Amino acid sequence: MQPSSRRSLWSLLSSAESASKRIIGDDRTTLRVRDLDDRTSLGGKLAELRGLSVMIATVRQLPTVLALVELDGVARRLVLCTPDLSAEHIPAILAGAEIDVLITDDARFRTELPRGVSIVASQGQLDAISAPTDRDTNTEWVLFTSGTLGRPKMVSHNLASLAGPLQDGLTARQFAVWSTFYDVRRYGGLQIMLRALIGGGSMILSSHNESVAAFLARAGQAGVTHISGTPSHWRRALISGVATRIAPDYVRLSGEIADQAILDALRHTYPRAKIAHAFASTEGGVVFDVQDNLAGFPASLMEPGGPLARLGISMIVRDSILQIRSSRIASGYVGIDAARLHDAQGYVDTGDVVELRGDRYHFVGRKEGIINVGGNKVHPEEVEAVINRNPLVRMSRVYARKSPITGAIVTADVVLKESASSRVCFEQMREQILDTCRRVLPSHKVPVTLRAVESLRITSSGKLARTDA
Repeated sequence: MQPSSRRSLWSLLSSAESASKRIIGDDRTTLRVRDLDDRTSLGGKLAELRGLSVMIATVRQLPTVLALVELDGVARRLVLCTPDLSAEHIPAILAGAEIDVLITDDARFRTELPRGVSIVASQGQLDAISAPTDRDTNTEWVLFTSGTLGRPKMVSHNLASLAGPLQDGLTARQFAVWSTFYDVRRYGGLQIMLRALIGGGSMILSSHNESVAAFLARAGQAGVTHISGTPSHWRRALISGVATRIAPDYVRLSGEIADQAILDALRHTYPRAKIAHAFASTEGGVVFDVQDNLAGFPASLMEPGGPLARLGISMIVRDSILQIRSSRIASGYVGIDAARLHDAQGYVDTGDVVELRGDRYHFVGRKEGIINVGGNKVHPEEVEAVINRNPLVRMSRVYARKSPITGAIVTADVVLKESASSRVCFEQMREQILDTCRRVLPSHKVPVTLRAVESLRITSSGKLARTDA
């Protein structure tokens, strides 16, 4: 559904069909969704927060969801703080977002706060309230960008831009049970949470530092039917050996390039599920959802009269970079990061390099992640897609190593399936992988070294870590 600028999450939740079996829960608490519209988790402080700028900074995701339901339409601004935010960035973010109140149970905020900033303790539980507060404020929702080495940028949305993508034609069965590897304080997780609550389903939240095995076990016990994550999330799930603890109807990938190897692996693991990969970003919102089990996306999506145009979305390619324009994009950056979000025509530069191959566009990599080998460009993701084709490879990471001759050379780490873990087997595989790379890739893109590792680091946003931090 498409909310007007004055409709709040509370009113959308109340208007969705409700039943006692609709729940929202994490590893500690499970609540009935119907109780969210007449209870409070803020200990009677709701009226005091009207018109203020509020940062929600809880360790668990569930208290954040409760605060969002209560404060959308009441607060002037809601900033969703992720638990991995570095303490060194907190003062600048509090100042840049003009924070008046912190809702928190996080020890990082038990230090001296800027003058005028107060704390409201997050209870993470519901108490009865006498009457709801009017929710007539067009609340600004602020999310942090991911994948940055420095202080994350703050991106401004509202409920209309966040909930607009729910009209993309993806319909779930009544009382679907949604879940995601993402944290709901990031754009990818927030989208799934809104789909669940507004669409009449349940929501099973992951928990900070929870193992893949523990999360999948909970998701399976809850009967999860729809679940999302990055390709790296899904590779870790497949490596864990417990991926079959869930039996979903719908599996969604986003946040990274979904190569053919991971799409095929998920199709094999979940044969009755619809496998979809979506393109979205914190700044640009949700753009499209591809469900044909092929990497990349049809070139027809770029056509002026195509299916995206009917949703008010336009895509173009400039200098090999995908550019997008729609009502789903953020309104801008917040605070000292208030740089221009889009160009004069309203297009956002996604930073994603695409290449037309026949009647299909393929994602090649990020423009800022290029390896320069003697003046020749190498996108790590392009090489990883070739390596990942090997049936004994679970996942890989391609990166640069300094070279006195070419400036850099391409090297790769691979995580193998258990059946390929012996040294003899890997030595044979190494040559197979390199032979494939030599056949498919130009010589400057072929890894010079290839080594087996037990695991690869995944960032808190679910993406493959590109640095050795």
